[in-house]
Amino acid sequence: MNSTKVSHNNTLSNKVSLPDSRGHFGPYGGSYVPETLFHPLQELESAYFKAKEDSTFTSELSSLLKEFAGRPTELYYAEQLSEKIGGARIFLKREDLLHTGAHKINNALGQALLAKRMGKKRIIAETGAGQHGIATASVCARFGFKCKIYMGAEDMRRQALNVFKMRLSGAEVHGVEAGSKTLKEAINEAMRDWVTNVRSTHYILGSALGAHPYPMMVRDFHKIIGEETKKQFIEKTGNLPNEMIACVGGGSNAIGFFHDFLDETSVKLIGVEAGGRSLEEGEHAARFEGGKLGVLQGCRTWILQNKDGQINQTHSVSAGLDYAAIGPEHAYYRDQGRIDFANASDEDAMEAFKTLSSEEGILPALETSHGLAHAFKRAAELSKDKTICVNLSGRGDKDAMEAARIMGVEGLPKMTFA
Repeated sequence: MNSTKVSHNNTLSNKVSLPDSRGHFGPYGGSYVPETLFHPLQELESAYFKAKEDSTFTSELSSLLKEFAGRPTELYYAEQLSEKIGGARIFLKREDLLHTGAHKINNALGQALLAKRMGKKRIIAETGAGQHGIATASVCARFGFKCKIYMGAEDMRRQALNVFKMRLSGAEVHGVEAGSKTLKEAINEAMRDWVTNVRSTHYILGSALGAHPYPMMVRDFHKIIGEETKKQFIEKTGNLPNEMIACVGGGSNAIGFFHDFLDETSVKLIGVEAGGRSLEEGEHAARFEGGKLGVLQGCRTWILQNKDGQINQTHSVSAGLDYAAIGPEHAYYRDQGRIDFANASDEDAMEAFKTLSSEEGILPALETSHGLAHAFKRAAELSKDKTICVNLSGRGDKDAMEAARIMGVEGLPKMTFA
C-alpha cells in the first residue's frame, strides 16, 4: 500500500509548542497505553517539565555531556570524499566521536539524571543495534543504577561486541526470542517489565517514539546536535548548509539534527529510511513506502502493517533501522512538506560504508551509512558551490564483523555472547 499524507491545519510556526498538552504532533503521537502505565507516564512528564526549568539539572547535564560524553562534537569537511564524488561539498557532524560511539549517550544521560531526581534506582532499556544499550549501561555504571537491557536474539548475533560491552558495564542483557527477534520484540519485553516494576524502575526509551512524553523528551535531549551544527557551520562556511541528511529508524538522531533548522526554510531536510533488499513487503523498513497510519507501542504514526492491522516483518542490513514505525514528529513534518524522506538499499548502504572508510578513514555505523548513501547521490546532482551536512550518528566498530560476513571475508573469528 502506498502512503498518503494526512492533512491538518497546524503550521511550522507551532514548532516550539509541539507536541500539544496530550502529546500530539497534529494527528500523530499521543499516549495509547494500558491503564497501569498512565500514571507513570504522567509522573514522568511532570518530573521532566520541572527538571528542564531547574538550573541545577541543566547545569549537571551540560557538565556530563562535556566531561563524560565528549561534547561538543566536531563538524568535519570530508574534502577527499567530496572531490571523489565531484559535486557538493560534504560535511559530517561527528556524533560518532562521542563516548560509547553514537548520539545515543545524549538521551541516556538526560534520562538517567531524570531517574535520579525521581528516586528510581533500577533502569531498563531496549536496544537494536546496541548503541542505546551500551549508552544506557554506561550511564547506569556512572550513577550506580541496576540495569537490564532487552535485545532481540537476532540483533544480539549481529551486534555481539556491543552485548559484551554492555555486560562489561554491569548490565544484564536479556535476549528476546519472540517474533522477528529484533527491536519491536525488545520494546514489547521492556514495556512488560516496566508495567510490573513501575515504582522502582525507569524505562530509558532510546528513540523519539512511543507514548508521550518520550518523543518530546528524547528530541529535547538530542536538540544539542542541531544547535551545535548550526553554530559550527556558520563559523566554518559563513552560511547554513543547503541540505541536511540523516538516517531514520525511530528517528532520534534525525529529529535532534533537524530541529534547530525547522524554521530555516532555505535548508532542505532529508531523512533516509532502510530500503532493505527491495521495497516488497517484508523486505525493507521504509515506513513511507508501504506503511499506513496506526498505533504501535503507545504511539499513533506511520507503521508497516498488513490490511488486518498485523505488523509486517521488516528487514535492514542495519540492526538499528528495522523498526516497523517511525517517530510521530517525523510523520508530522513530512505532512507539512518540511522534512523529505528517501530510502537507501542494503547494497547502497554497504557501498557507502566502504566508501567513507576508504576515502576518509572514518568507519560509519551501518545505520549512518544509509544517510551517507543518499548524501553521495545528492552531492553528485549538485554543483560544487552547494553544501550537504550529514549526521554521522554512530561509528561502525560494532558493524565491522557483520559487514565482513556480508562481504564474504573468510577466516573470521567467531564471536557470540548470547
